[in-house]
Amino acid sequence: MTLPELTRTQLLRYSRHVMLPNFDLLGQERLLASKVLVIGMGGLGCAVAPYLVGSGVGKLTLVDDDVVDGHNLPRQTLYQHDDIGVAKVDAAQQRLRSINADTDIITIAQRADAELLLTLVQQHDVVVDCCDNLETRNAINAACVKAEKPLVSGAAIRYEGQLSVFLNQHHGPCYQCFSLLFGEQQLSCMESGILAPVVGVIGSMQAVETLKLIAQVGEPIAAQVLLYDGLHGDWQKFKLSRHPQCTLCNP
Repeated sequence: MTLPELTRTQLLRYSRHVMLPNFDLLGQERLLASKVLVIGMGGLGCAVAPYLVGSGVGKLTLVDDDVVDGHNLPRQTLYQHDDIGVAKVDAAQQRLRSINADTDIITIAQRADAELLLTLVQQHDVVVDCCDNLETRNAINAACVKAEKPLVSGAAIRYEGQLSVFLNQHHGPCYQCFSLLFGEQQLSCMESGILAPVVGVIGSMQAVETLKLIAQVGEPIAAQVLLYDGLHGDWQKFKLSRHPQCTLCNP
């Protein structure tokens, strides 16, 4: 793939990236040429998307079928009171364009089924899972495994959050290997609550991992799960292996 050459204006805008060790001009050019799919524009998506756009990702596709509600506003910080009743992807697109007009922002205001997910995943370089239910997470994972695309997965509830990266390159676990460990529990923020900044912490970390993957710097949190306990200020990390009963990556 031919990478775009940074203009003088872009060199100035992204100079703090360019001066980073191992990032340099090549890393920023990779960002400008990249295509990222964000599924779910709730609290996590609202934290991920501004950093991706501000960092110079070339194309960002946002998928969500929900509209803005008043109870979203404390943690979904892209939205304002006047956005209540507006499709989340449309309100997000408007805010994000004001951050960086150079990023091509595509919106899909519908719930993605398996067929649409696979089509979208195949068209993007990295997939960021910001949704809030296990069924959709497993469907996103299945599409990523089939298309061999990296998946950056995050979740947050109450005072806790978790983060992992699944490379889906015929080695290491996939998200289903992880979800098989905790079964069919279906906790939601509506039922259990969520401290607003926790989604910002995890969403920001998802943005970091996404940018690392695209720019090809550092080491992704692959085959590991990073856990955040906001109530006690603790971080823990544990290794994740392929599940022997996973039908996707370990058939």
